[in-house]
Amino acid sequence: MISFTKAAIKRLNDTIEPPESVRVAVMGGGCSGMSYSLTIETDFDEDDILITLENVDVYVDPHSAGILEKTAVDYVKRLQSEGFVFINPMANTTCGCGMSFS
Repeated sequence: MISFTKAAIKRLNDTIEPPESVRVAVMGGGCSGMSYSLTIETDFDEDDILITLENVDVYVDPHSAGILEKTAVDYVKRLQSEGFVFINPMANTTCGCGMSFS
């Protein structure tokens, strides 16, 4: 199952306010074929998988959960940018931005 680093959990806790939750998904598109999606939502589907991280609920649809198996989500700050980074050991290729893979 997908996991989150301490830095990612802290950022989510700092950003999300109830009743908001987070949806992690994989979508078709992007320069490498598939792309990661991380959105704030207030609704979920009955089939979604719930992951509770401290005070934040994260929902993953079953299709995306299979693709994101063993993926870690981190939050990094660099000199010119900051944001969530998906570390997916199952990805064959990734694009330069890190948000698209195959």
